[in-house]
Amino acid sequence: MKHFDQTPAGLRLDAALKELATTFRGMTARPDEHNCECHWGSAEDLALLKVPDVWLSLDLLDRTWRATDWEDHGAVLRRILPQLASDLVDGYVEPWCGMEEVGRSFARGQWRQWPAEQVAAVWAFLHAWWTYSLTAADAAVPAYEVLAMCAEASATLDPWLAAWETLAHPVADQRLAESVARWEPDLLGDRLPWDSWDDEEDKLATLSAWLVRHAPTRCHPADPCTGGIYG
Repeated sequence: MKHFDQTPAGLRLDAALKELATTFRGMTARPDEHNCECHWGSAEDLALLKVPDVWLSLDLLDRTWRATDWEDHGAVLRRILPQLASDLVDGYVEPWCGMEEVGRSFARGQWRQWPAEQVAAVWAFLHAWWTYSLTAADAAVPAYEVLAMCAEASATLDPWLAAWETLAHPVADQRLAESVARWEPDLLGDRLPWDSWDDEEDKLATLSAWLVRHAPTRCHPADPCTGGIYG
């Protein structure tokens, strides 16, 4: 795990990761969980998911969060969550298309229906990572990718845009300019800038309306969002 700076956002993220590790310590996949050896992995790989607190190889972790056919995806997600969160923050998780894929894995695990303590720990991590991505100059994952992940994991854009709106920080404004530059081709084509499986039209409308209100006033004259569709 990387050493976070001693800013409030860095300390908050470090605390959230430690809380995840504590909350999900001892979790395992179900004893009868299975998957296809030809397409997912070996019996030895599967056995590791039934042993708590063993760090997995990046390849095994990748195959595990990505798989869509677990009998109990929630239990599998709880087993890998401390490592998955840490590796996400460090930039070691590399989805095929975008971070929305990881968000969908969270959604498949139905984490918002878990016990209250577990739900609170996941929310705390997502909010801490989002804030860190908006304020840390050396954040490993671009803010626009973190937003896509959080939006798909939580099935809403509202808390993430609300946090961005209230965050008076020069790096947060820079991240907005970077995001607009990344999103503009899709938004000009009336498309959400990431692949969403649920409420895509609502998310597009929410994001577009938020950018119209906030991008022009928060980007500096040399930033790309001042001369484009939000200028």
